Amino acid sequence: MPSAAALLRKPHAALAAMLACQVGLHACAQGVRLAAPLNVLALGRSAWSVGLVMTMFAVFPALLALPAGRLADRRGYHLPVRIAAGCALAGTLLAAASQNLFTLCATAALSGAGSGFGMIAIQRSASRLATGDTERLRVFSWIALAPAIAGLFGPMLAGLLIDHAGFSSAFLVLALLPAATLLAAQAVPVEPPRAAAAQAARKASAFDLLRLAPLRRLLFVSWLVSLSWDVHGFALPLLGVERGLSASALGIVLAAYAVASMSVRLLMPLLAGRLSRGTLLAAALLLTCAVFATYPLLRSAWAMAACAAVLGVALGMVQPAIMTTLHELTPPERHGEALALRSMAIHVSMAAMPLLFGVLGTAVGAPVLFWLMSAALGAGSVQALRIGPHRT
Repeated sequence: MPSAAALLRKPHAALAAMLACQVGLHACAQGVRLAAPLNVLALGRSAWSVGLVMTMFAVFPALLALPAGRLADRRGYHLPVRIAAGCALAGTLLAAASQNLFTLCATAALSGAGSGFGMIAIQRSASRLATGDTERLRVFSWIALAPAIAGLFGPMLAGLLIDHAGFSSAFLVLALLPAATLLAAQAVPVEPPRAAAAQAARKASAFDLLRLAPLRRLLFVSWLVSLSWDVHGFALPLLGVERGLSASALGIVLAAYAVASMSVRLLMPLLAGRLSRGTLLAAALLLTCAVFATYPLLRSAWAMAACAAVLGVALGMVQPAIMTTLHELTPPERHGEALALRSMAIHVSMAAMPLLFGVLGTAVGAPVLFWLMSAALGAGSVQALRIGPHRT
């Protein structure tokens, strides 16, 4: 395995390995996210059972976020990533061996936990490759490509395998992704020990970090960004049905979002030195606010696709800025805990908010959901401007 000194000598190789590891874990989770609910329906189970399985993807990452962050701060990259890959591998092999509601719930929990557990360690270690904020923004721009790549590759692979070989084969092939993660992780150098810092971090509560007002504002902004993804995914089909759009037209709208999001993440590493992190955060939120306010006024699928492309640009560029700022605001020995707080907030929201969306969507309709989200994003842009540039 490469030495610790190689972390600085070969940052590009280490970054590529981390990117491959996150793609493997995230693509496995995304593939299971498609396969598990389809398998539940194929077993003749109800929509409630599908909801139970889908909830497992978010509940366990939320419960394990803080232990994952603390472990990453104490032990570095390799042990957390091995645990993450082991969880995902065990989950997919379990579903390949037997498909029933219990095993599919366990598979969803294990693959979701693996993706969330590994993401914290990967993001924390990726920040060690940077020597300054501009370089960190560039690193996180590359890392942000992983969910986009995995979101395209994982479900496509699972869907093709289900159609042509069945569910057991699909889960078995998905198990190769975390196995590949274990291999790719060997290219990441071992960090030097940080015994004193790790001991100090163990004595403090992770929630002590919330005493930092700039970090509280950043976590609020990060939660809003995650919430806007969820609202878009939930409310857009409702709005499209109200407007009489076909499924293929809605597919074009969502594809415009995905292409724009991936494109801007490819450009971000080239533009990182010319961009102000504070300006990025506020501008992205204001742009997203404007998109959500405009969506309900549109009737044409092409107009909605243009709106979705703008949204993809805004949300695609905000993620690296959030991660860069989070690492700037928190002590290096507690980066894992800060990432865990962010992950916990996002996954709790993912588990709870769909129910609220359903109630609001039924009560007030999709347009009002978009406008409520727009108002929240406007408030978030004010908080983004108030985030200080330095640790306190």
